[in-house]
Amino acid sequence: MTPSRITVLGSYNTDLVTFSPRIPQPGETILGTGFKTGPGGKGSNQAIAAARLGAAVSFIGQIGQDMFGDMALKAWQEAGIDTADVIQSAQHPTGVASIIVDEHGENIIVVASGANWAVSPADLDQAEQVIASSKVFLTQLETPLESVRRGLEIARHHGVTTILNPAPGQPLSPEILALADILTPNQTEAEIITGITGGDAGNACRALRERGARTIVMTLGSQGVLLFDEDGPRAFPAFKVPQVVDTTGAGDAFNGGLAVALAEGKPLADAIRFANATGAISVTRAGAAESMPTREEVLQLLSA
Repeated sequence: MTPSRITVLGSYNTDLVTFSPRIPQPGETILGTGFKTGPGGKGSNQAIAAARLGAAVSFIGQIGQDMFGDMALKAWQEAGIDTADVIQSAQHPTGVASIIVDEHGENIIVVASGANWAVSPADLDQAEQVIASSKVFLTQLETPLESVRRGLEIARHHGVTTILNPAPGQPLSPEILALADILTPNQTEAEIITGITGGDAGNACRALRERGARTIVMTLGSQGVLLFDEDGPRAFPAFKVPQVVDTTGAGDAFNGGLAVALAEGKPLADAIRFANATGAISVTRAGAAESMPTREEVLQLLSA
């Protein structure tokens, strides 16, 4: 069977990861327990997740002409991702993310976007043919919002299913929200979009629907996922794992898995379960892109 095509517009950042007993307080210096570098960025992570799950993946983005950009190209080549629409910029450095991971697997992240912020609407126009040939168009918010919007518009024009992962969280207009067939925030991101804080997940989803979102698939970490559409809320429990090692990239694994399942024509409820399993496996390993599971691993967890 020919793999379903997914196009991902998004970021690449080289992850600079320090492991630490705990997250330091402002002004505090503590000794870490390890350090590693690896490929990251929400868009790249989601593209690699989808490719490892068996999809044909095209990536749209920008990187620099530097050693971190070379790392990106190597990671995408190894994953089998089509990079014909990746621009290697001479004016901007490759993005980097400084990450601290504590002994419980929780993390804090600071991103320097670099070339990611040079992605323009014209880049999306140039990639219209590959977007039009896709089953699913997946994007996030680590590239300029006008470029995200243009990508969603092109996909919508060609009848391609659109997924918007609104991360990192920022206010979004009703027009942007309406371009996404599926919105995949966590609860914090939903609160940032709506400006409503302190409520429960259901209230946040209702507010998103009122602002133009169609179908919300809200990730809630260890509490699973809340689907909210015209039929109201439905909860999907998380898969239990023996140990959480690192939550970096878990949301990206989920989004990659969701895109793959929908591209293959699975009903949304089944796609969420597939995505839940993908995210669950990723937190049992250190790192972002390198933690993304294979299709065989996901199917094994689903059957168990």
